[in-house]
Amino acid sequence: MVNAVLKPSSEPPPKRSFRAQMHLAREDAIVTAVNRLLAEKGFEAMTVDEVAAEVGIAKASLYKHFPSKEDLAAAAMVRVMDRARAFLDKLAGEAPAGTRPLDQLKAVARWTMEVQLAGEMPSLPSENSSLRAALTTNKAYVDGLMDVSERLGTWITAAQADGSLNPALPPIAVLYTLYARACDPVLGFLKGSGQYDDAQIVDMVLGTCFDGLRAR
Repeated sequence: MVNAVLKPSSEPPPKRSFRAQMHLAREDAIVTAVNRLLAEKGFEAMTVDEVAAEVGIAKASLYKHFPSKEDLAAAAMVRVMDRARAFLDKLAGEAPAGTRPLDQLKAVARWTMEVQLAGEMPSLPSENSSLRAALTTNKAYVDGLMDVSERLGTWITAAQADGSLNPALPPIAVLYTLYARACDPVLGFLKGSGQYDDAQIVDMVLGTCFDGLRAR
């Protein structure tokens, strides 16, 4: 008897029911609304009532998806972290041979500022915020943060090794400086002045971040 050859199944994965699709679509709308409100107002000022009104559902329905305000905000923070990881994947995959680590770091800083200027970057929680406490126990967020930090850390140490970043600076200080660009109030101040467009603002802040303020 000839043994049958096992072949991988070519059948598509089972389709989600209409109910399941609607559930996911509503969750996506909720997280999108939370992301915008966090970027606009911050966690402390945002209310669950505002989120429900933004999505157009009752607050009781909202709690069926996310049981607390902290869970709502954490979902938005996880989404941004996932976007950052996807950007890093693309950046690393498309970089031509010989790309300097410093150029990779500048591209990351530029991306974070562009996301903030577009109103899509949630404000980081304050030190004593209940959201900060919730994020420390959110595995998806912590795993994403560790992944992003490790990738940026590799570029930071490489840039210090080739002399394009000050080797005397602790790498963690450079890392936190880059993270701070995601919530830099200077961006909002410059945009509010009405004197500059987003591209000009990003170039100016990028310059002060990497080149400093000293005349050359």
